[in-house]
Amino acid sequence: MQKPIKSIGKTPNFNPEAFLSTIGKGRDMVSFKKKKPIFAQGEPVDGLFFIQKGRVRLSVVSEGGKEATLGILDGGDFFGEGGLTGQSLRMSSATAVTDCVLLHVEKKAMMTAMNLEPKLSALFVKYLLKRNTRYQDDLVDQLFNSSEKRLARVLLLMAHFGAEGVSEMSVPKLSQELLAEMVGTTRSRVNFFMNRFRKLGFINYDTGNTLQVNSSLLNVVLHDESATPDGAKPSGHAHFALEPPVEPGEPPDNERAKRPPLPSPDRRRSSVLRA
Repeated sequence: MQKPIKSIGKTPNFNPEAFLSTIGKGRDMVSFKKKKPIFAQGEPVDGLFFIQKGRVRLSVVSEGGKEATLGILDGGDFFGEGGLTGQSLRMSSATAVTDCVLLHVEKKAMMTAMNLEPKLSALFVKYLLKRNTRYQDDLVDQLFNSSEKRLARVLLLMAHFGAEGVSEMSVPKLSQELLAEMVGTTRSRVNFFMNRFRKLGFINYDTGNTLQVNSSLLNVVLHDESATPDGAKPSGHAHFALEPPVEPGEPPDNERAKRPPLPSPDRRRSSVLRA
């Protein structure tokens, strides 16, 4: 009697989180020390990565040698997935911001798993849509907001503001040059605003290798005025009387394109970082 042929299809009780946190065929766990390169722009694509632990910086370099930071990724983020869309070379570089543990998944293994497992496909597509929205919001932020607001938003996003109602969060200390690349401004302006945030109690440097970010920093993003106590124009304090260094080639912050009105106050906290 002929044996029945097993059908090829999705695995019963498939767990995408388990798939992305364990080794297997086409999946290897790799570690990188802080500041070590993971891959470089222009290298052949050999798969994608899923961050288990640590933070990763994505950056690009122009033909003229100017470097720009695309973003800082955290645990639970994918990167290097361009090969799934047909890219043969890396379009950006990836560097470990902290000590990292990453799952490297070969292109064939990822494509096969997504074809067979709808749960994995749904998780991956959801992540890509979320990141695409973030990139759109970053563009809006660049067009409409001052460099002070952009810096505050970057710090809040990196600190995962709003997660489980935590009022004080920490992020790994980053150089002011790197923050300036992420914000799209100069190091001198980042230094000016970071000192202002610290004196107002929005951030705290005295925490070893991390920077403490207080939820009160959200006030800088929500209000049109710069970071001053209670939104008032301070007087008699040299620190606040000074103007931030000028941004070469950009209009003054008060002459930037006017952004559409913010949502009603009860909706601001949930939506302000997304736009």
